[in-house]
Amino acid sequence: MKILITGTAGFIGFHLARALAKNTDYQIVGIDNINSYYDIRLKLDRLEELGINSSELIDNQMSTSSKYSNFEFYKTDLKDINYLQQIFTRFKPTIVCHLAAQAGVRFSISHPEEYISNNINAFFNMIKLSNEAKVEHLIYASSSSIYGLNSEHPYIENQRTENPVSLYAATKKSNELIAHVYSHIYGLKTTGLRFFTAYGAWGRPDMAPILFAKAISENKTIKVFNNGKLQRDFTYIEDIINGIKSIIDHNVVNRMDNYKIYNIGRGKPENLMDFIAEIEKNLNKIADKEFLPMQDGDVEKTFADISELKKDLDYYPQIDIKQGIPLFIKWFKKYYDYN
Repeated sequence: MKILITGTAGFIGFHLARALAKNTDYQIVGIDNINSYYDIRLKLDRLEELGINSSELIDNQMSTSSKYSNFEFYKTDLKDINYLQQIFTRFKPTIVCHLAAQAGVRFSISHPEEYISNNINAFFNMIKLSNEAKVEHLIYASSSSIYGLNSEHPYIENQRTENPVSLYAATKKSNELIAHVYSHIYGLKTTGLRFFTAYGAWGRPDMAPILFAKAISENKTIKVFNNGKLQRDFTYIEDIINGIKSIIDHNVVNRMDNYKIYNIGRGKPENLMDFIAEIEKNLNKIADKEFLPMQDGDVEKTFADISELKKDLDYYPQIDIKQGIPLFIKWFKKYYDYN
């Protein structure tokens, strides 16, 4: 099975590439433009973990080395459709996992053009080429943020999602709509994945777990929004990856239609203050907290109904925050040298 993964230097893309590369039944090509939205060093270190020599990376050229014989990497921009077409022609992927995107809810408020370019234009290039290459299955990253102002909990895939509260969420909703058109008109099999607050080793430094852990380690104040009255469906990265792998392994999935959306979460919201308390416990330090109002683009609660993924693919997340936070902090201390 030939799998093309975009966003391979990103948090989820890296973990998926590493998990699949350990199985020689898969042949994998990874793509990433390694942009500077957050620390490039972290992205390059993820690639080094995959055996890619980051000093040898050249735009629009295959990497020269990897510790996995079934893994290749290209540093290229998804908006370069001509070069992407060359990769599709050369590799002939069976499945495309499109995980690359401009991330960040707050950043979309100040940099809207980045989201139109990277989350809509790039997505269109990927779905267009996937259709032309007769890819068997396009799996792509959506987001729990598309539920927006929806106050019904838990979030179920068939709920209305016409009220996003950030441009990031709106671009993800656009991806789902474009995928529906391609599934309906062209028969392209597509699966959108609404991820719920992924965290764990190699996580993004702009997200709460690392922001909190760094600030606490350095005796700095952490910002706690909505006065701490927030709930999140925190999902450990290993559970996220197992969910994606189950979709890949079933490939076409036992269903009559070509279009599908799944929530991938733990299915259990946690209080933000409990999450912070677990980080404090594992760092053996109490955080200095500044309580602030709700941020623009944020919501009070996320809660995934994961019954569809359980029913179709026997998905059962295993790691709660009492197990996941120690795993995360162990990596955090080693990587950031906070021992």
